[in-house]
Amino acid sequence: MHRFTVLAAALIVTASGCSGLAARVAANALTSGGDTYASDDDPELVRDAVPFGLKTMESVLASDPGNESLLLALCSGFTQYAYAFVAADADAADFAGRLAEARQQRARARRLFLRARGYGLRALDERRDGMGARLKALRDLAGVLARASKEDVPVLYWTASAWTLAIVNAKSDLGLVAELPAPVAMMERSLALDESWGEGSIHEFFVAYDATRTEREGGGAARVRAHYDRALQLSHQQKLGPRVALAEGLLVQAQDRAGFTALLEEVLKADVDAAPHFRLANTLAQRRARLLLDHADDLFL
Repeated sequence: MHRFTVLAAALIVTASGCSGLAARVAANALTSGGDTYASDDDPELVRDAVPFGLKTMESVLASDPGNESLLLALCSGFTQYAYAFVAADADAADFAGRLAEARQQRARARRLFLRARGYGLRALDERRDGMGARLKALRDLAGVLARASKEDVPVLYWTASAWTLAIVNAKSDLGLVAELPAPVAMMERSLALDESWGEGSIHEFFVAYDATRTEREGGGAARVRAHYDRALQLSHQQKLGPRVALAEGLLVQAQDRAGFTALLEEVLKADVDAAPHFRLANTLAQRRARLLLDHADDLFL
């Protein structure tokens, strides 16, 4: 999804019904190289462009269904798109009291997250001889994940992210909620295998998740703070996401409005151009911070 010329070429490959080899060449082109979207300063431009890339990759995948790189790219791509734009729209509608719109957007977000999870589980099946299916079955999670190695961390992380976010956006689906132990176990295994992956991304997950658990359950304020400090350290203080996660999770839970306000105002004052490879993510984090500050009265007594 990083160059329109590559996307156009891939469309030609799929439209002409070329061989599996041609499809693999197109798939490798689509999933290699840097991601120019990450450094973009216009979220709406990215929002409009990403679906084209995702659908193109799905078309190529139909000709090369076992391509692990393509499956991972689709898992991460759909997860990021649904989180950054669809679920965010649902939250904004919820805060504004547009409940019907919020329900509609959450339903769409859930479908997209489950779509992403499906691609991730398929990638794990390809990499580890049926690991995805075993995780979906929710049996002997520790034993299944013991087979994973450091090289599996990216697909474990994105699949677990998609799975968790699907649950968050479908809290009334008790069957789906009951599956939460699987993505949490995947994240814990990823942390054990490569805690620095993604410049602190796994720690950032636990900043949000451990705020929902008590100390007895394995979470609590001390663990949240430890993950928060490590996430900032690994990103060289350049990511704004951990700060927003801490404010929205732990500080709201503690009803620390002063700390919440100070931290989010710090986020809004940050220069998103200081770290170009985080520019889009930090721009979206600032957007989230503004939404939370504008609706602080709904979050604090």
